[in-house]
Amino acid sequence: MDEVEVVVAHSERATLRVGDVFLKVDADRARMDVEVEAMALAPVPTPEVLWHEPPVLAIAALPGRALGRLGEPSTASPAAWAAAGAAARRLHDAPLPPWSARGVDELAADLDRECAWLVANAVLPADLVTRNRRVAEAALRPWTPVFTHGDLQTGHVFVDGDEVTGIIDWSEAARGDALFDLAVLTLGHEEHLGDVLAGYGADVDADVIRAWWSLRSLLASRWLVEHGFDPSAPGCEFDVLKARM
Repeated sequence: MDEVEVVVAHSERATLRVGDVFLKVDADRARMDVEVEAMALAPVPTPEVLWHEPPVLAIAALPGRALGRLGEPSTASPAAWAAAGAAARRLHDAPLPPWSARGVDELAADLDRECAWLVANAVLPADLVTRNRRVAEAALRPWTPVFTHGDLQTGHVFVDGDEVTGIIDWSEAARGDALFDLAVLTLGHEEHLGDVLAGYGADVDADVIRAWWSLRSLLASRWLVEHGFDPSAPGCEFDVLKARM
């Protein structure tokens, strides 16, 4: 019998691996429905859905390995990073999905709340939060919505050699800002931004991507702390914020 590997587990959801099958358990039915529909709509490689019986989704393992991990140097080639950028472009050029992500006003309100929490609880120095809040403002502008993955971190992009074999974890897919996806993909891997943009093949504002690095890190920090993750680990969210000083 195959061993059961706990890939990730917290109070909202859990992912287990049994052999070549991943079992995702999510109490939020709507979020799981989004994931299944998004994988069916996305014009990029996605895992095969083996069965779906809420609250459990069973998907097949992808060949290859993750493009990288936050806090660790990536061993993937520049061509693999470029391929990830090209995959993001195909997704962003696809017809829009029926769901929308948070708008500018909601993001700004969330950012104010999370910055206040970080300072009030002495999680981060006030000057660090203030500086990154100013940097983040560049991301709070109107954008043309595209089909976004919503959590396109390197651990969700699988590559084999220089090819993308699949993208996982689509529960945050929505109409959103293309540069947010590119920012999440390169968060903590700034040295590969040029490779990703070369593969993406469009003229984008790198300063807005950097703004999203700050915005994403500020918004995610409390959730990470409260769910047992460590944003202060080397190369992770707090180091991303410190790099803006």
